[in-house]
Parts: sequence; structure tokens; C-alpha cells
Amino acid sequence: MKVRQHFNRRQILRGFGAGAVAAAFGPLGLSADVARAQAEVEKAQVPGGPLFAQPAPPARVSLVKGNDRRDIVYQALKHIEDEVLASIEGKKKILIKPNFVATNRELSATHVDAVRGILDFLKPHCRQPITVGESTASRAGTFEGYTNYGYLALEKEYGVQLVDLNKQPCVYRYVFGRGHKPTPIRIISTFLDPDTYVISAARMKTHDRAVTTLALKNILLAAPLNDYKTNDKWLTHAEYNFSPKALIHFNMFHLAQEIYPDLGVIDGFVAMEGNGPVGGTPVDARVALASLDSLALDALATRLMGFDPNKIMYLTSLAEAGKGQGDLAKVTVLGTPAEECQFHFKPHERLIEPYGLG
Repeated sequence: MKVRQHFNRRQILRGFGAGAVAAAFGPLGLSADVARAQAEVEKAQVPGGPLFAQPAPPARVSLVKGNDRRDIVYQALKHIEDEVLASIEGKKKILIKPNFVATNRELSATHVDAVRGILDFLKPHCRQPITVGESTASRAGTFEGYTNYGYLALEKEYGVQLVDLNKQPCVYRYVFGRGHKPTPIRIISTFLDPDTYVISAARMKTHDRAVTTLALKNILLAAPLNDYKTNDKWLTHAEYNFSPKALIHFNMFHLAQEIYPDLGVIDGFVAMEGNGPVGGTPVDARVALASLDSLALDALATRLMGFDPNKIMYLTSLAEAGKGQGDLAKVTVLGTPAEECQFHFKPHERLIEPYGLG
């Protein structure tokens, strides 16, 4: 049976089930048929604009290997300095969003020196107020992470503000819940603010549902609110399963239509392999990556970790929808050659069989 490569709005709504979603989403990179189909869709205006963007243009990803975490993050951004600074113009404020999936294990979190590297790059050029904001999934609260991971010093060092995004206003959207039913979810308004330039500052890690967790996932699954009484982030996981067709992939695709980082930065100085995103073990990778195209960034990082991005459904679906460049043949790597940064991370033990990673 031929796999369908494009679909309209009504077909998307019908495709909420995991089986239909899997049939709809194809491999990274657009075939000629998909490109033609998307061109046709562009001609047919729908409420709110075209359903799909045009196929994404070639992308540039900066990759730097070195012996100082803060410096390699800074150097990764310097390689794309002109395009980053141009992309910030017109924005009223800047948000640097680290990853504190847990607040008591430093290996699971974005290291504070990676954020220092970003701030070293931004401060000489940007007059906009800069916020470091996180919305941890932990009941202990974001500020426990700031305290445990040494972030409190950033306010005096750089004049930035530390914010718990879980304390910010929210709006309602929908994701797919148990039984594939549309489920209301609270989304932190900051992630929808067009005046805010969002920088995803992620640590390179493996994950128990999505194989890897990098720049995109750091934003998409942080956007739901955890008010420390009810944690809506878990609604994106829908059901506790480890299939490549798990609804977490479609929920990330769905949220990405409105929520997306402007700049992605990945701290892989000491990365995590195995049972991530919290319980894994360290990998002394000594790399940092940065790009305005977070899909290209995550696809390259996934490949460097030794995994096939073509097997990760939310990445392939976002590429099909033109949300970024998913074809690594169309990604220019700046800085350290990619072949000098190739690793073989251990996957999460629960994904070895369903993803064929043995």
C-alpha cells in the first residue's frame, strides 16, 4: 500500500489516532511528490494562512569541539553571529530557556556555564532585557534548580532576571490524550509571545520516549504548565508506552505549529546516554552546537549521538511540514567537521527493542 505523503486539515483531524498519524508522516527530507503537493497546498488559502510552509531552505549548524564548555558554546554562536543578531532585531525581550527536567541531578540539566557562554555572546550586542526562564516538571520548583545548579549568580554577573515560568499566565490549547481524545492543556503564555525571542539551551541527552531530547523538545514539552498542584506536561505523553508511534510525537508536532524556538543551542560537553532524561550516565563528548534551524540542529545532534533521525517521528513530521530542514544533505556544518564528533550513545533500555537499536 502506498503511504500518503500529504493531507488536508480535515484529514489531520481524522488522523488523531496513532495508526493514522504514523501513516501520514514520512521520512526526513521531502520527496518530489511531497514538494509538489505542498506547492499545491500553498495555493489554496485556509483560515489563518497556508496549512503547510514551503519546503525549508538549506540550513547552517555550528558545531564546535573543545575543552571548555563555556567557550565552545560561545564559539558555536560566533560562527553564526551575523544571522543570529539579525534574527533578534525587532524582538522586545530575550528568553534563555534551560532544561531542568529534574532539580536535583546536575547531569540531567543544562549546565550554568553553557548559559554563561550564551550570555557572553548576547550581552555586548543586545539591549533587550534578558530573562533566564524555566518551567520544571519537578514538584520541588524551578528555583530549587536555580539554587542547586548555581544559576543564582547569573543575576549579578549579567544583570539578567531568573524567572519561574510555571508562575506565569497561561492559555488553553489541546493535545491528544488517553484513547486519542482531544484533551485541554494549559500552555504558558510566554512561549506564545511574538515579542519574545526564545533561545532553547538544551543538554544533549537520550530520552525514554523520543530517543533523544534536544533543542526542540526542551521547548515543546516545557510549554505546558506545572502549577505544582497539577502538572499538565504529562498530558503530552498521553499513554505510558515506548512505541515509535507514541502520541508524544504527534503532540510535539501539534504544539510546534505555534511554539518554536528562535535559536537552538545544545550543550554536549558532558552529555547523557542510556536511561535519560534523568537516570542516564555521562558521555565526555565535549561538543556544542547552535543553529537558527532547531530541526536541522536536532537532526544533526541525533546523528552525532549515533541514532537515525529518520526513525524519530516528530522530527520526520516537522520536516514534512516545512518547519525546518530535515535533510542532512542540505545542512552545512560550520566549525568542527561532523566526522570528528561521531559517537555511539547507548539508548534508553526500553527503546532498544521497539526502535531496533540493539
